[in-house]
Amino acid sequence: MVSTVVAVGLTTAAAGFAGRYVLQAMKHVEPQVKQVFQSLPKSAFSGGYYRGGFEPKMTKREAALILGVRPTANKAKIRDAHRRIMLLNHPDKGGSP
Repeated sequence: MVSTVVAVGLTTAAAGFAGRYVLQAMKHVEPQVKQVFQSLPKSAFSGGYYRGGFEPKMTKREAALILGVRPTANKAKIRDAHRRIMLLNHPDKGGSP
């Protein structure tokens, strides 16, 4: 019984020291991590899809933002973008129900 309590105490102390070491090491790495995140494109975090409020009537600009294409995109690009989004969101593929 006593050996179990000692083992638990040593494990807790080791975890505390390891956590302290990691936190101190992160302070030195933080500027590099921030620089990497700032250099990434914003679409890397947003999933590349438009997440905003919608106007009462959808405009070409809004539709293009949702599809992830330019408002001046040709029909083939619009069709491909629509197909990609539909496949990603299809219930049989793990998309929204």
